[in-house]
Amino acid sequence: MQFKHPELLYALFLLLIPIIVHLFKLRKFQKVDFTNVAFLKEATLQTRKSSQIKKWLILLTRLLLLAALVFAFAQSFTSKSNSFKTEKETVIYLDNSFSMQAKGTHGELLKRAVQDIISNVPEDENISIFTNDNVFKNTTIKAIKNDLLKLDYTSNQLTIEAALLKSKAFLTNKTKTLNNIILISDFQEYESTLNINKDSLTNLNFVKLSPLSKNNITIDSLYISETNPTSVDLKVILKNSGSSVENLPVSLFNNDKLIAKTSVAIKQDAEATFSLPISQIINGKITINDSSLQFDNTLYFNINQASKINVFSINGQDDSFLKRIYNPSEFNYSATSERDLSYNLIDSQHLIILNELKNIPIALSSALKQFTNQGGSIIVIPSKASNLSSYNQLLANYNSVFNGLINSEKRITTINYSHPLYNNGVFEKQVKNFQYPKVNSFYNINTNNLSSVLNFEDGKLFLGQYKNAFVFTSPLNSNNSSFKNSPLIVPTLYNIAKQSFKIPELYYTIGKENTFDVDTKMQQDAVLSLKKNDINIIPKQQYFNNKVVVNTSEEPSSAGTYALINKDDTIKNLSYNYNRSESHLAYRDLSNIEHVTVSDSITEIFDTIKSDTKVNALWKWFVIFALALLIIEMLILKFFK
Repeated sequence: MQFKHPELLYALFLLLIPIIVHLFKLRKFQKVDFTNVAFLKEATLQTRKSSQIKKWLILLTRLLLLAALVFAFAQSFTSKSNSFKTEKETVIYLDNSFSMQAKGTHGELLKRAVQDIISNVPEDENISIFTNDNVFKNTTIKAIKNDLLKLDYTSNQLTIEAALLKSKAFLTNKTKTLNNIILISDFQEYESTLNINKDSLTNLNFVKLSPLSKNNITIDSLYISETNPTSVDLKVILKNSGSSVENLPVSLFNNDKLIAKTSVAIKQDAEATFSLPISQIINGKITINDSSLQFDNTLYFNINQASKINVFSINGQDDSFLKRIYNPSEFNYSATSERDLSYNLIDSQHLIILNELKNIPIALSSALKQFTNQGGSIIVIPSKASNLSSYNQLLANYNSVFNGLINSEKRITTINYSHPLYNNGVFEKQVKNFQYPKVNSFYNINTNNLSSVLNFEDGKLFLGQYKNAFVFTSPLNSNNSSFKNSPLIVPTLYNIAKQSFKIPELYYTIGKENTFDVDTKMQQDAVLSLKKNDINIIPKQQYFNNKVVVNTSEEPSSAGTYALINKDDTIKNLSYNYNRSESHLAYRDLSNIEHVTVSDSITEIFDTIKSDTKVNALWKWFVIFALALLIIEMLILKFFK
């Protein structure tokens, strides 16, 4: 028991007064002579005995009455002393990712969580609340109630580890503070393991909200599966995390016009195929009807007017293999000999190939340096009779140098599968044993900056990359190498060209680093913008002579089709979709997590926190006790004979 005014307890010394009065018989009795004492002897003894009992009862009631009044005025109460005396801070993480759209027993998980927070947190209590995209620091429920009720879902996701780190960042780290961190989420399953460190000053509370159903169908992805002279086939991939569906309608729209519709049966995976005219520009979207999560029921995409990549080869050897790789449907391929080269053509190219030149003039070296500085890409294929000093003048721009020609047969055995040229589905698996291409001679290259793409069997470099420069160390003509007959040559040279000018893809995923190139001319101080209805975004962009490189990541944050605009002119349309990682409704098992209080009820967690700091006032009971003692004393005085 504790007291709000413990100094009033000194009044208990007043209890000595009635004790002194009763112990010392201050009342004087007057003796009266009576003739027949023997007659009253028995009555006198009985009266004295009863009088003593009555006096002690009155003394006891008065002592208790006075003590009860003292305790009442001192305002006594009970609580958990450590929690009550310690300053407290509360931080709440509320998950508002798309998976919280799932419905629980009382509606959507997020909406119900907001109502429970508003109901259980006192309006004037100082707290901090943050979501995946909002922060309300050191505020009160009364101040942010409307903001909480308007909370929308977001594609941003915080892992549990990130949410805990962010929660602790809101705490003041005072040594005598009791901290309560509450994480409210559905705790979707991630690959990372969860390790919680014990913190004696911080109480961790996890509230796991579970949906009634784990059924969900999502439009996972789409791609162009086949192209012919008259049409393109668009393949849509659907995934299901619940019970199978026999007839699921799948609709294809161009803008808001329905242009095709089909249905599929789906257990875990399913595919739907649509055929579109080859030359038609599509601002498309695929839709399904699924009652669970809504964000993954639509997937936006774009088929724009075809853009071609400009590839220019300066030949010292036959270029027939390049013509076969860089077909007219995707590339504007042109070639010239070194003596017929017009330097005015360089700035308009995206990729320039030096095809076994014997000599690289200083003027060409300078032009190529400027070209790569402006975002262009080059491929250097040396000649067996190369003038090394002229080559090294160019390669010095990329921190490399040829040391000399080595006449030795080598096999090309090592592929860097993680390199961007090969990590986009070129290989279904890592090949350990195939017909290795070989060379009869190669240049020993001295460099610390070229990243490995292809290597010889002894680890020496065959093809390396420095930024947007790709350098072969061996001639590729048929007399020196079998590389032109190898299946490696097509994906290697094809993907180098594709990376030299990144044509916008069918769609992009919000939250990822997305980069694409735009073939447009910009006036000074002009910028490109992405526009959808009333949303206008200026993305990160870099202007070069022959293109503009645009980079997006967190913005746009809303799925849909955006127009890429230069002033008032629409260059092309781009589509952005939400990440589908939350579509699979699988959840963590929190039962084995240590140092954490786990519950499925927000109310229960807050009741637990309140019970730790609850104050039970006792002064009213002592007032009632004092009144009862007063009544008892009056009854003793009146009826005790």
